[in-house]
Amino acid sequence: MTKVIGLTGGIGSGKTLVANYMKSLGIPVYIADDEAKSLMQTDDIIKAVTNEFGNTILKNGKLNREMLAQIVFNNPEKLQKLNAIVHPAVKKHFDTWLQNHNTYPFIVKEAAILFESGSYKYCDAIITVTAPLEIRIQRVLERDHTNRESILQRMSNQWTDEQRIAKSNYVIHNLSVKETKKQTDRILKLLENL
Repeated sequence: MTKVIGLTGGIGSGKTLVANYMKSLGIPVYIADDEAKSLMQTDDIIKAVTNEFGNTILKNGKLNREMLAQIVFNNPEKLQKLNAIVHPAVKKHFDTWLQNHNTYPFIVKEAAILFESGSYKYCDAIITVTAPLEIRIQRVLERDHTNRESILQRMSNQWTDEQRIAKSNYVIHNLSVKETKKQTDRILKLLENL
């Protein structure tokens, strides 16, 4: 049976670097955040979200994700309501995707909020990617062209590295691309015997 390997880490930790490297090696990788963004523009999700948050979050018939983010990131109750709509849809989509990749010994499910969403319960092993806080902030500043305050706000809605590491089987310390790939290779060797 195909094993599910969870890949997680805080914003700016380097999850995408590791996920892309694994993909380049021929390992199927499901990027939960990307799939969630796509699913949020489907009619069913748009209807459920507008029922909960009102039509003002629509822009040209699509969800205005920036406006939605401003509403939920400072309000844990509203974030929970949004997650209650999106997470089940992502889980259903992932289950179908997994069925289509069931000939592989293992696949990787990359999710920033693997623990917060409860998805970790369905994983056979979990890899957490870490990096020092200031490096993470710098990466996100360059990538998202945002500000420090909004990054720290987003981080406050995620588990800490310590919390993630305590529930993980493997940890990748992402300080350089070369070393991160070496650590990933070591873990992949171990996963072959899982």
